[in-house]
Amino acid sequence: MLARLAKPALRNGWRVSEPPPPYEVPLPQTPAIRRVVAHNPGPMTGNGTNSWLVEHESGCIIIDPGSAEPAHLDALVAAAGERPLTHIILTHTHHDHLDGARPLGRLLGIPVCGFHASEDPDFTPDIGLRDGDRVAGLQVLHTPGHASDHICLETADGIIFTGDHVMGWSTTMIPPAPYGSVRQFLRSMDILRARKASLLLPAHGPAITHVEACIDGLVAHRVAREDSIMALLPTRPSTLDEIVDSLYHNLRPGLRRAARLNLHAHLEKLLEDGKVRLHGDQWAKTVA
Repeated sequence: MLARLAKPALRNGWRVSEPPPPYEVPLPQTPAIRRVVAHNPGPMTGNGTNSWLVEHESGCIIIDPGSAEPAHLDALVAAAGERPLTHIILTHTHHDHLDGARPLGRLLGIPVCGFHASEDPDFTPDIGLRDGDRVAGLQVLHTPGHASDHICLETADGIIFTGDHVMGWSTTMIPPAPYGSVRQFLRSMDILRARKASLLLPAHGPAITHVEACIDGLVAHRVAREDSIMALLPTRPSTLDEIVDSLYHNLRPGLRRAARLNLHAHLEKLLEDGKVRLHGDQWAKTVA
């Protein structure tokens, strides 16, 4: 039986939250789309990774199998019902999305699809996708920023599976080059805004119905973060760890690495913009 989920709560203009959903059971989103949440909650995954099952003319696909736990993989197979599973598609190759892909692909004898230039050196997709490709009725949108191989997937009726690029429960982590880029993230946001989607379905957290407000809120957060870095960055050269300590107060230990990576990515953009300078491993404002 399909489980029912409490209605998500909108807060702070663009954020949306939900109580922990039931794990390893199909949660209906539309008549053709269901969500199965992996039991891998944490500070970077929220309530867990959303694996999306999407019906198409020839069967059903799975987006982001995530966990390799047998209970999760069994739940995905069961959620498809009698419709044949035809493809596994990855929005990107971070482990909370990738780990279940190969085991499930071998179990079902179906291809694992992902961006053709994989960020993970140990993974090569069976079907390499490029921007503008179509697979199982979905259009591929290359959206780097959170990961160099990140893609979003758009249905014909304007629903976009956004992976980790747009989430309503939290801002996404942007690592420094070559894996991520604040500038690329903002360009990818422009791409998504221009699609004028009716609904965003992220890889973590609930569905996003307030599409423009969420995208604009996430962009505004990045601009505000850049402004705060410039306001607090000393003119004397400082290390990344010193700057993290000045920017983030009462930071939970489990989030320090993500904060450091985000800061590094923002500093790279500011360096390109000529607003900061780099001396060895130390950063400082550019003196006018």
